[in-house]
Amino acid sequence: MEIRLAQLDDKKAILSIIKNVVIDMSSQGINQWDQTYPNEEVVTEDILDREVYVASEDTVIKGVITLNEYQDEEYETIPWKYNGDKILVIHRLCVDPKFQGAGIATKLLNFAEQFGKENNYSAIRLDSFTENKGACRLYEKHGYEKRGFVTFRKGDFICFEKKL
Repeated sequence: MEIRLAQLDDKKAILSIIKNVVIDMSSQGINQWDQTYPNEEVVTEDILDREVYVASEDTVIKGVITLNEYQDEEYETIPWKYNGDKILVIHRLCVDPKFQGAGIATKLLNFAEQFGKENNYSAIRLDSFTENKGACRLYEKHGYEKRGFVTFRKGDFICFEKKL
């Protein structure tokens, strides 16, 4: 499994994974993502900003993660524990449903943490849809602590944080 910076050539595969994830979550009653978000414009911007990474094996992209410093304004209401100079934020972590359960999300989280340490970030933050119990369990299992809740277009999201 290789994790590398995404290229524009990867956009079609990334959008396909997102579409598959939307269908899979919807079948489980998780109404987190849709055709509005995340969309092609968001993915293209992530790639052009050099902020999206893909987990691939034998040229097949199996998972995606976006890493940057952008925090939605809703994050200002959260009582964060770590307020260092540099905070890394995880966005749009997803694994193609046909490859879920193989540890790819864990590899992407480990990559994010290593990336954060190498680039002098003090902590990682992210949010996860409250109805996406599997994702919430994944973050807690990896030492991310709940800090509070924010509300976006689709409902309530738990904000998590982990010291690096």
